[in-house]
Amino acid sequence: MDSILALMQSPEAWIALLTLIVMEVVLGIDNLIFISILTNKLPPDQRETARRVGIGLALVMRLALLGTVAWIVKLTTPVFELFGHGFSWKDVILIAGGLFLVWKATKEIHHNVDPADHDEDFIASTANASFGAAIGQILLLDLVFSVDSIITAVGMTPHLPIMVVAVLVAVTVMLVAATPLANFIEKNPTIVMLALAFLLMIGTTLIAEGMGFHVPKGYIYAAMAFSALVEVLNTLSRNARLKAKAEKRAMH
Repeated sequence: MDSILALMQSPEAWIALLTLIVMEVVLGIDNLIFISILTNKLPPDQRETARRVGIGLALVMRLALLGTVAWIVKLTTPVFELFGHGFSWKDVILIAGGLFLVWKATKEIHHNVDPADHDEDFIASTANASFGAAIGQILLLDLVFSVDSIITAVGMTPHLPIMVVAVLVAVTVMLVAATPLANFIEKNPTIVMLALAFLLMIGTTLIAEGMGFHVPKGYIYAAMAFSALVEVLNTLSRNARLKAKAEKRAMH
């Protein structure tokens, strides 16, 4: 208790907390985009529940990992060497998660670009994705993003209470933003393609990080923000043109 009171009175601790909250929220965007796209494929009455379960699992997983910080730190220790590069369990997890994201995003992009080029079973499975399958895929990506998130937190502060508060705030933000983001993506088909492109880029980045190539996160999120801004401007322009056409027809 005394240590927590000391942290509350420390300006450095508050700065670390605010910085870590921002970092955790930003890192959670990747997870949130994936959850939004995946749950939008479920029947409407299951989507909200799936989002809450998926984000709830992310919270449980991150808090559980925080309880094993000493073990998490060891995940960065190389366990085998390949082509002259030492790979840790963190690298293996990032590569596996990156490959899954690339596969999933490529598959969804193919389906969106050429929906006719699929057999009936595939169409049925994507149009009526099962709740269990969606949660399973969310859980897999939760693990990847949680490991990355917690290792980032450990690198920024040694204080466990700060990490816990940052994770709780970040996941709460995800919970609040999940449904509005998913609805926005669903109502704007071009946004779906942009979000899938983001997932493809994130997956590639995870693979690169796992292979030992450091990719500054700032560049990735700056590119995502710029692309999203351009798409929002395109959407506003398109809506303005449609509104003008509707008003012109009404006048005639």
